[in-house]
Amino acid sequence: MFLSFKVSGDLMSQRVSHSLLDPYLTVPVKQQYHRLPIPKRLPPEAIVLTGHLLAIVGSVGLAFSTTTWWGGLLAAAGIIGNHLADVLDGTHARSTGQCRNGGELLDHFLDPLSFAYWLVGIAVACGRLDLGLMAVIGLFATAVLTNIKAKLTGEFTLSSFGPTEFKTLLAIFGLVLASCVMNGVSMVLMGATLFYSTLIAIGIVQLIVGVFRAVHEVNQQGLPADNTEWVTTRNAA
Repeated sequence: MFLSFKVSGDLMSQRVSHSLLDPYLTVPVKQQYHRLPIPKRLPPEAIVLTGHLLAIVGSVGLAFSTTTWWGGLLAAAGIIGNHLADVLDGTHARSTGQCRNGGELLDHFLDPLSFAYWLVGIAVACGRLDLGLMAVIGLFATAVLTNIKAKLTGEFTLSSFGPTEFKTLLAIFGLVLASCVMNGVSMVLMGATLFYSTLIAIGIVQLIVGVFRAVHEVNQQGLPADNTEWVTTRNAA
């Protein structure tokens, strides 16, 4: 769950998403939460872990998406399932009074790992370890930048093209590959590699622009700069 929130002092204000697709793919799911047979005693962390397992399923599907008809279908199912779990874990926690810092930490810790699995899965499908390394490095650089910016500004922001858009793109990619393989379309591997390369190039450009914008934003709107020294817990010999 990469939803925006603002912090004022010790209080957290309303969560806000700037995603283009969240109003259509996330909000409706939350509105149907009360209809779902989810036990109220179920820990939200169980939903988080279920979503993570589905992300792994999706990555396995992506790895086989250029060689088997079922790979792309499995990828889409895993990615969509991961998104549904990602939407429902926080809704379930708030609805049942089970909001815990540990659950939120686990959620935000596992989210970038899920994306990394998918990027590695596509790299395996394309047989391009070099592209996979570039993609994963770019992903975690973006995650680190986002979290440091949140710490310095007190605001966790979600861009217009965020996790929901990325998951949607990958799910469509999986379905397209499944259709191509089932219909014997040639050059599936070349098409997948081109898509992957383009995705990485856009991500790198977005990261570079994001760094410059983040530096400017934390200088202009950030919390007071931390000028404290590190506290050493062991006495010097």
